[in-house]
Order: sequence, then C-alpha cells, then structure tokens
Amino acid sequence: MPTQYRLSVLDQSPIVEGSNAAGAIANTIELARLCDDLGYARYWLAEHHASPALAGAAPEALIGSVAQATRRIRVGSGGIMLPHYSPFKVAETFHLLAALAPGRLDLGIGRAPGTDGRATLALQRDRSRNARFDDFPPNLAELIAYCRDGLPEEHPFAPLIATFPGGGGSPEIWLLGSSMDSAVWAAEAGLPYCFADFINPGGAAIAAEYRRRFRPSILFAEPYLAVASWTVAAATREAAERLAKPAAMLGALLFQGKFIAVPSIETAEAFLADNPAALTTRRRRTIVGTPVEVRAGLDAVAGEYGADEMMLVNILADHQARLESYRLVAAEYGLAEQAAAA
Repeated sequence: MPTQYRLSVLDQSPIVEGSNAAGAIANTIELARLCDDLGYARYWLAEHHASPALAGAAPEALIGSVAQATRRIRVGSGGIMLPHYSPFKVAETFHLLAALAPGRLDLGIGRAPGTDGRATLALQRDRSRNARFDDFPPNLAELIAYCRDGLPEEHPFAPLIATFPGGGGSPEIWLLGSSMDSAVWAAEAGLPYCFADFINPGGAAIAAEYRRRFRPSILFAEPYLAVASWTVAAATREAAERLAKPAAMLGALLFQGKFIAVPSIETAEAFLADNPAALTTRRRRTIVGTPVEVRAGLDAVAGEYGADEMMLVNILADHQARLESYRLVAAEYGLAEQAAAA
C-alpha cells in the first residue's frame, strides 16, 4: 500500500571496533548503492568530528564518492555545520558537487558543532572570538543568496557567484535541527526542514511552529518537513533488539564523556548485562522490530509530526544486518515499485 510520506537515509558512517575509517567508507558506498536500487528518496552524510565511532568528518568529501556510485537517489549533507565554515566556501564546494550529480544534490545545514568543546575550538580559524556571538542567521542568509536568490549588485561578493563551478545547477538547501530556533530560521527563510527526532523526540510542537511561521520563498512555496528517526528492522523483534545494543552501549558511554568505536554485539551485551541502567539513561525514541512493526512505528512518528518524509538512521555493528534492515523496510513499503512507477 503506498505511503503518504517518502523514505530516506541518514548515514553516520559508523566505525566498528577492529575496523577503521576506510572500512566504514566502503560500507557507506555499498549502502548508498543499495538504497539507490531500493528506491529511497535521498541519502545524506552526517558531519561528526574527533569521534572514533564515526568516519564522517567531512561529508563534502564523501558526497562526491556517493554521487558517483549512484544514479537516481538524491545525495547530500546531513549536514554541514555552518559555524565551522565560510558561506562562500560551502557554496563553492556544493556547486562543484552538483556538477557530479546534476539535479540531485542536497545541502543540509546545521548549527550544532558535531563534536565536543575541544574539537569545536580546534575547528575555529579565529579562536579569539570563539562563542562570543551567534552569526549563524546572517551566514545562512549569505549562503542562501549564493545558491538561490543572489546578492545585491553593490555587495562586494556579488561578482563571485559567476565564478562558481557550473553544469549541475544549485544544491537544494535544507535546514537541520532539533530545537525551536532552527525551526523558526527554516520557516522564515522558506526552507525545507529536517527535525532530528532521534536526538529530541519531543519535537511535534516545534514542527507545528515551523509550519505556522513558514514564509513562501523562491526555494519552496509551502513548508516541507522531514523527520529523522532511529530505525532498526530485522526478521524478528528479538533480532532487531539485539542489533540495537551496540548503539545503546555507545550512547551510554558518550553520555559519560567516553569515546569508543562501535562495539560488537557481544561486547555490548556483556556491557549492558553489567550496566542495565544504561538502557534507561537518556532513553531516546527508537523504532526497532520486524518490518511490520517498524512501519507502524514510522507511521506513528510521521503522524505525530505531520511529516512529508521520514529519514532513517541507525548505527549497527553488523554491516550485513544494516544492509538487510534497509532492504526489509524498502520491501515493506514497496519502494522499488513506487520508484519504477514514478
């Protein structure tokens, strides 16, 4: 039965204990190819820094490889953490990437640092003014101008727009977030908005405010909302819950300020047996189970938010099981048939 929302993928490129970033990137490329074939709408790469568990320190580097490995699916960032970069550099880079994937490139923008305080400071070029003021809104406006509506003729940077790499069009700009601030900025700029429910599961009111405040723009005439949810599917609920244990251990240690690679299922089971409270500490919403159960869970979240799109994210130690999770969900929704008919 056709669904009322689209399905997409957010990949954090997990590094499993005993492996490395090269292996994680190879897994990302394989998963992207599979999701392209399965009929998912878009495939985004996340940005995280100084993490032994996640290889995605530079989504702009991974996007090119994913674009070249796929043929239909939209590819992009989920997201670029704009406070670390100049709007001009981001716009120039993503116009170049658009030339690799004409008409199917997304530029998801976030304000969060994607790391801890020390790495955030290390990422700053001018550390003397670190965290003194929030220049995200004007930088976002400048980026939008580079990619869509242009700068005024008298602006000193206006002539630079003509120098951007051409041939692929402009990327589609999204705003990402998990707070009211991001929702308001997205609404006022007339941008599509992706809410991170896997970080903040209490976002329905925020999503409603985004829709209420939305101002039509050259980008979008109406609000468009995607919701990113933690999702694991397997043949049985017990198998899915077992697959989810490494992420539970990873999250529990992260909350304690301890950084590790993604543990194996066996390592996670032993840890959770000795630390049962870890399963309830800062418990976030997870959609875990059989394909039918996962669909019911996604339907519920989509209904709660009024989502136009659901973006699935997970961290699994077993790469083959991760591939199968996306296969099972796609089959449950009939994605390949819907993509072929579109």
